[in-house]
Amino acid sequence: MGTFTIVKPEVSENVVASQAVAAETGEIMGLLVRTAQWLQSKGSLQWNELLEGKDVHGMAQSITDGDVFVFKKEGRVVGVVMLPQDAREWDLDLWGSDQPEAIYLHRLAIDRGAAGKNLGKDILNWVTEGIIFEGKTMIRLDCIATNESLNTFYREAGFTYRGTSDSGFNIYDKPKK
Repeated sequence: MGTFTIVKPEVSENVVASQAVAAETGEIMGLLVRTAQWLQSKGSLQWNELLEGKDVHGMAQSITDGDVFVFKKEGRVVGVVMLPQDAREWDLDLWGSDQPEAIYLHRLAIDRGAAGKNLGKDILNWVTEGIIFEGKTMIRLDCIATNESLNTFYREAGFTYRGTSDSGFNIYDKPKK
């Protein structure tokens, strides 16, 4: 696990960021499954494997590894993001090579009860400005190429489109402040 410092724990009004702990795994996985169900209700198969009890990104292990951050309002998890500091096989397949200066953003999820209040944008801003990872100057992420609203969301948050992988994922990056 790399070194990090949370320099701004407040993400938005009444929402605070912290590193996830093992005791929060069930609550985090519940949020991810509910997000997958919501995506399915919108006609998307994104994250569908979660509905079958599979997690290709290994959230539980990532929590243990210290790569997951939660966003709480009144003690309840309303958002989550995985920020591994080292490229994983998935990242290498999409990007073609590791960039040691990069953080890889995965599994950004917002509780539907907190949706529509710019929390996703606030979390992306927090990843850019609210946490410092030693030696990391870039954020990399990917999303399914056919999800236009998600692609628009990342572009509007200042991420630069870098291409589309053969597997149908758009890749984006943004310098950290």
